[in-house]
Amino acid sequence: MKVACIQMTSACDPADNLRDIDTKARAAVAAGAEFLALPETCVSMEKNRKAMRARLCAEATSQPLQVLCALAKELGVGLLIGSMVLENDTQKGDAEKAVNRSLYINPQGKIVARYDKIHMFDVTLASGETHAESHNYQAGSRAVLVDLGLAKLGLSICYDLRFAALYRHLAQAGADIISVPSAFTRPTGEAHWQVLLRARAIETGCFIMAPAQVGTHENGRETYGHSLIIDPWGNILAQASDTDAFILAELDFSLVAKARSQIPSLHHGQSFLGVDESLQSD
Repeated sequence: MKVACIQMTSACDPADNLRDIDTKARAAVAAGAEFLALPETCVSMEKNRKAMRARLCAEATSQPLQVLCALAKELGVGLLIGSMVLENDTQKGDAEKAVNRSLYINPQGKIVARYDKIHMFDVTLASGETHAESHNYQAGSRAVLVDLGLAKLGLSICYDLRFAALYRHLAQAGADIISVPSAFTRPTGEAHWQVLLRARAIETGCFIMAPAQVGTHENGRETYGHSLIIDPWGNILAQASDTDAFILAELDFSLVAKARSQIPSLHHGQSFLGVDESLQSD
């Protein structure tokens, strides 16, 4: 399967982002891509909570989502919306919060899987930049696996990357590929992005597809870019730089079984009842 990760600098207005996605998607398909992956918050990256709430709509009535379904059908490819911000329709938590949702659209233009981001990024950085996702979003609670026919795709979003147990769970459930659509900050991206993605590939024996946001956005946020496609042995198959782009790679799914036969760690592991602490004194 030939896949593409689309890297972009999302603006506030969905119309601007949809034009960008359309252009890059058509170019990627012309280059042979059969599956396209978009980054986190690809449809809109708003300036603040008030602006986000004003634009919020339900999945069933989202016009940008309908446009992307039509695009997948027209191009005849699978399309992963890395994430979009939608009304909380889960009947859980605070109805005033949104969900940060990844959706897979099949080549017939139908939404066949959805995943709500589980891990919320709440932090105040040394630069003064603050992120408080739990104030705005209702966290998901279930891992999601999609059958693509040739392979199974596990879904995750951005900060999930730091929680290895989710990726191991997806791999043990049958994932051959795991998507990590993201909007990593520049400082954390420079320090951790590549090493964490390669680690998740090696630990799970999965292909990793990580389409990323890049550059300076209308809300002033800076994202790292450097989208990656990685094989199950941890080798980088394709990597973007720090500009708008798309990257392509051919995935040979026989490499999944090969990697797991050489390092069968998914079948190993011990349970721990606790931690013994040894205290020494003079």
